[in-house]
Amino acid sequence: MIGVGKIKQYSNVLDKPLSKGKQEVSLSAFSFLFSELVQYNQTQVDNITELERRLEDAGYSVGARVLELLCHREKGNRRETRLLGILSFVHSTVWKVLFGKVADSLEKGTEHEDEYMISEKELLVNRFISIPKDMGTFNCGAFVAGIVRGVLDSAGFPAVVSAHFVPVEGQQRPRTTILIKFAEEVLRREARLG
Repeated sequence: MIGVGKIKQYSNVLDKPLSKGKQEVSLSAFSFLFSELVQYNQTQVDNITELERRLEDAGYSVGARVLELLCHREKGNRRETRLLGILSFVHSTVWKVLFGKVADSLEKGTEHEDEYMISEKELLVNRFISIPKDMGTFNCGAFVAGIVRGVLDSAGFPAVVSAHFVPVEGQQRPRTTILIKFAEEVLRREARLG
């Protein structure tokens, strides 16, 4: 029974094990910070396209960090090497860590082999944002598209990722679809792996 009940002393903070930490952030705190991010970037640009690009760039760095963290915590420092594996990882694990639930759907595009779509009925970043009429097509989902692109690029699956509103019959707010269009090299690698 040697060592039972003793707490190990760590001489250095770097020697301490990584804990999962607190998993949740206050919704009101997130909403406030995200609103400030949008407002700040809005003052720095002249058009909606540039604003969405800046939000996507901010999301990209978040996505790269999220991949590193989740690969360390969830997968023992292993990364996905297959296309469907990384899509499933983004659709379920990444989405659950970021938004508290799995995304509503993951679908393959019917028109193009290289397109996939992640759909969310009410995306968190669009929930508390009111868009002025002069910015009619602005979609804060560009931030989430940037997160997805950051995860995919960092995992070795380069893609063009964009956010789109899709009207839903009988609902006031449209659903948000994150459209993922993979680079040709990803499809060639996937075909080679079988």
